[in-house]
Amino acid sequence: MRVVIAGAGSVGRSIARELLGHGHEVTIIDRQPSAMRVAQVADAEWLLADACELPTLTEAKVDECDVVVAATGDDKANLVISLLSKTEYGVPRTVARVNNPKNEWMFDEAWGVDVAVSTPRIMTAMVEEAVAVGDLVRIFTFHQSGADILELTLPVGSPLAGARVGQVEWPQDTVLACIVRGDQPIAPSADDTLEERDELMFVTGRLADETELEKILGSGPATR
Repeated sequence: MRVVIAGAGSVGRSIARELLGHGHEVTIIDRQPSAMRVAQVADAEWLLADACELPTLTEAKVDECDVVVAATGDDKANLVISLLSKTEYGVPRTVARVNNPKNEWMFDEAWGVDVAVSTPRIMTAMVEEAVAVGDLVRIFTFHQSGADILELTLPVGSPLAGARVGQVEWPQDTVLACIVRGDQPIAPSADDTLEERDELMFVTGRLADETELEKILGSGPATR
């Protein structure tokens, strides 16, 4: 897979190292000479230029890449990069970093964004997930499909403890995707039994009724 990353800050470099480690080709673009820390990601191609300009994206061969990652610290720039990549070059997949959660509503298909990643939002969800037992926590929302990933840790004394997965009637458009027991992830089958302190991971679609899921789980509203 060929990936172009706009933004050579700590986020962009970290993404590049992970992708290179998985055997992908990576080009990193940044307009700041101080960001050209080539030695830190030596296997990537580097381009000193403004990714908001068409000649830069053409030079980076964005039309030949599979994914563009707009990872700069400027939300306006990330939106422009995503829009140009999608509309001018037909990039199959765009991923954009959201720096300010107040701007998150703009990061959608109208601006050419397939996946919006809000670091503050994810960190908040991780904090809530770490301390919340018995509460439904929204971990992530896929902006293109509108699907959510929700998590709940079954509290001690939960009425679901001891029930088989196949006995529980989950709401429409709701899938129990994973059970995490201790440090062991389990792909749930109908015969698996739910236990106290299990972490349940759900994927819910647009038609899902979270209120109904809350009733089944005996939890409070999903928190963000």
